[in-house]
Amino acid sequence: ATYAPVGYFFLQTPPDERVPIPDLRTVGNARIANPSPDLLDTVYICQQRQDWFREFARSNRQDPLSFVGSAATASNVTTTAASIRLQLGFGLEEQQRAPTWTDALRSFIMHADEAGILVMCSGVVLNNNRRRLQPDEFRGFAIADELAPLVFINGADSKAAQMFTLAHELAHIWLGESALSDVQAISSPDHEVEKWCNQVAAELLVPMAELRRQLSSAGNLETTTQRLARRFKVSNLVILRRMHDVGALSRDELGYAYSEELDRLDILPKSSGGSFYLTQAARVSKRFARSLVVSTLEGQTLHRDAFRLLGFSKLDTFRELGRNLGVDV
Repeated sequence: ATYAPVGYFFLQTPPDERVPIPDLRTVGNARIANPSPDLLDTVYICQQRQDWFREFARSNRQDPLSFVGSAATASNVTTTAASIRLQLGFGLEEQQRAPTWTDALRSFIMHADEAGILVMCSGVVLNNNRRRLQPDEFRGFAIADELAPLVFINGADSKAAQMFTLAHELAHIWLGESALSDVQAISSPDHEVEKWCNQVAAELLVPMAELRRQLSSAGNLETTTQRLARRFKVSNLVILRRMHDVGALSRDELGYAYSEELDRLDILPKSSGGSFYLTQAARVSKRFARSLVVSTLEGQTLHRDAFRLLGFSKLDTFRELGRNLGVDV
């Protein structure tokens, strides 16, 4: 019921459990205490995966990734956003050509994965569908590392919101700073790092210069917001914030429109899951999963350890995952 080790029940007082990476989440400018077991277990398993991949990368003599830690909060936001796009090879044209938010997010993740970043997106702890992650608690986190930079996205959030989370966490990787985040497009964090990462994320997804060109077309707020959201493949919430950034909306107008959009999102139906093997690859990162399968088949990693890191225990499932990843099993 508590997902606590048995030994905890023999302690005189409950342990003070803290998130093992910098926690930059806030509610009303106050830090969030008492992380849930689901959040803690998610961070722990991601750290274990990162540790494994770091050793794998070292054993294969992979070079450190030069973009990790290449920026600072004093760096120009527009220049940093352009650097991320260039490193990922994810152009604005490709983002806009994607048929849906889901396609744009999938392409965004694929480019980040190919650049060497372990992008893990899941709405549950490991593969336990009874332990669902809550977007209200956190939206994502980044664990910086020169060989195995890792980004986790809370898959229980909407696809369009996940786009912003991924962009925000990539900014953390460029800073070379790990962090747990709960930021949204409308938020104006007091923390300097979170504020800078939000600005980079917004510029990465909706460049200011392009937005100004697109705003020249006439239309009411609802029509304009939906048109721009479809073009940039981001949520209406991100578009509303960027319209405020360019002076097209006042702070009061932004607050009202943002609240209306949140109410609309609450009544939308939730999407269902797809293929287990595609979902599993997304949950643990294709780069990580493929490397783990290859290492295990070569005898470098025990099947027991591979199953633990992947979150299942059947050999047939492991083999089928390998086949879906293009590994000869």
